[in-house]
Amino acid sequence: MVRRVRIKDHWAEQRIFTLRGVIAAGLMAALLLTVAGRLFYLQVLKYEYYAELSQGNRVRTDPIPPSRGLIIDRRGVVLAENLPAYQLELVREQVGDNAALDATLAHLAAIGMIEPDEVAGVRRTILSHHVYESVPIKLQLDDEEMARFAVHRHEFTGVDIRTRLSRHYPFGPMAVHAVGYVGAISEQDLKRIDPAAYAGTSLIGKLGIEGAYENQLHGTPGYREVLVNAAGRPVDKQGAYTPKLEVRQPVAGADLMVSIDMRIQRAAEEALAGKRGAAVAIDPKTGDVLALASTPGFDPNAFARGLTARQYDALQNDIDKPLIDRALRGAYPPGSTVKPFYALAALKYGVMTPETAIFCPGHFNLPGSAHVFRCWQKRGHGSVSMRRAIEQSCDVYFYNVANRLGIDRMHDFMSLFGFGEDTGIDIPGEKPGLMPSTEWKRHAYKRAAEQVWYPGETISVGIGQGYMLATPLQLAHAVAGIASRGHMFKPRLVTGIRPAGSNVVNRLPTEPEATLTEVSEADWNVIYDGMEAVTSPGGTAAAAMAGSTYKIAGKTGSAQVFSLGQNQKYNEKELSERMLDHALFISFAPADNPKLAIAVFVENGKHGGSAAAPIARKMFDAFLLPEKSS
Repeated sequence: MVRRVRIKDHWAEQRIFTLRGVIAAGLMAALLLTVAGRLFYLQVLKYEYYAELSQGNRVRTDPIPPSRGLIIDRRGVVLAENLPAYQLELVREQVGDNAALDATLAHLAAIGMIEPDEVAGVRRTILSHHVYESVPIKLQLDDEEMARFAVHRHEFTGVDIRTRLSRHYPFGPMAVHAVGYVGAISEQDLKRIDPAAYAGTSLIGKLGIEGAYENQLHGTPGYREVLVNAAGRPVDKQGAYTPKLEVRQPVAGADLMVSIDMRIQRAAEEALAGKRGAAVAIDPKTGDVLALASTPGFDPNAFARGLTARQYDALQNDIDKPLIDRALRGAYPPGSTVKPFYALAALKYGVMTPETAIFCPGHFNLPGSAHVFRCWQKRGHGSVSMRRAIEQSCDVYFYNVANRLGIDRMHDFMSLFGFGEDTGIDIPGEKPGLMPSTEWKRHAYKRAAEQVWYPGETISVGIGQGYMLATPLQLAHAVAGIASRGHMFKPRLVTGIRPAGSNVVNRLPTEPEATLTEVSEADWNVIYDGMEAVTSPGGTAAAAMAGSTYKIAGKTGSAQVFSLGQNQKYNEKELSERMLDHALFISFAPADNPKLAIAVFVENGKHGGSAAAPIARKMFDAFLLPEKSS
């Protein structure tokens, strides 16, 4: 008997499949309901919250740089101001990674927005900032540059033109070494400043008043929140759920009132035009510097715009060194301008009286020495006393003065007038010059005490030669000490500070830094008489001061650029221009009531009376004649 077997139950399989389909459909429906519920929660219940959040992701905080303080001269003339300017800026996080940054900079160079040799430097500057900071890469764009970028603007992300206030110097190169200039913030600057305090700022003080008073001039930055699109560019459209945008206004820097008088400054620079030299004018009653000129100069506006490496190298390598402030950093032999000081020392120490007569045959020998020290007047001056020795600048007389004083007493007395040390002026970069002594030479040359100093070296220092060096600022400071009869004031350029938003100027106090109490009125009068004779008929500066309506006291000087051998003669016609003697002149006026003390230095000017004294005369006229006619 064959048994029948059922191999497959189709109805059972159908029931299982149907059950599984129902379960799967239920799961899918549950998942879809979960997604729908989540979407309902996000898009309906939490719509306002996430709409605000999405708008917040489009808000960028932009710093608002402060307006830099003004620099104003003593008569209210603006020497440094701020003008609107356009500059090209880049935000690294909007540009992309380093490869994108390199491509962007290469493209900017290709369209002529930056120089190809500047790309590496610009890249370093960008990388030294935070990724979210807007970094200036081209300052003060002109119309052509703005138009050129506008044509290619769509090709760049994270690069845009922005309006900023930029520094401007209305007088250009005039007074540049005193006022200074601002330049782009460098990598070295970033190491010493607080980046937050300079957010949005592209310039910083580099020299002169701009550099020395950076903290007062800079101010405090503010910020504003800005809506931006996906490319990082600002947009104006705002929706119902746009967050409130905050703005914090910056605090401007303080204005500086300075002692410079542009009437005197202009007269000095116009008279020095085409020459290498310096002129400094000081108020002997306060120490205020009314003029500080150094020529040749340079245009500080070029630094505010941004110099290319090629342009800066041209300035740096210029044979006339326009970047060097000769007034502060030019240390030169002072020549015969030191003779009134040594005459005063001779009176103080009692080695000479005003009536002591010295015969000048045109040369001088130390006892027991065959070396001949010559007077500038080859035929000699005959018998001269102190007043006439100053008037005629007799070298032989002052060889005797130096020999009787000795180098250490000369050093000690000249130090009272600030020779050999910084004057303490309130801008950096000053050189101290050199007032030699036996101790100085022992230290400098590391010699035994008995081999340190030789008598002939004292003789050379007695006429402002040899080791002695002084800056034009030191000479002006010293002659101001004579003009004030021994009341020495520290030179200064800034006299007051006016805080932002205020009309009140906080005046900075001034006090004497030293007073020479051991010099009698009679001794001062001898020096005054001698220096007045210098500018009178027969004096070495008579021609430059002829016709003056006020009395001028002064002293001419010439300083050798190189040393002559014992049998050599100085012949101007055989020398190149840069080997000629330097010309100097120190003075104060009016002699009976000094209001201005001036030192003038003309590099390779040959003679103080003909090259330097006329410059001082023009400076005195600019200051004193308007006052007398008013």
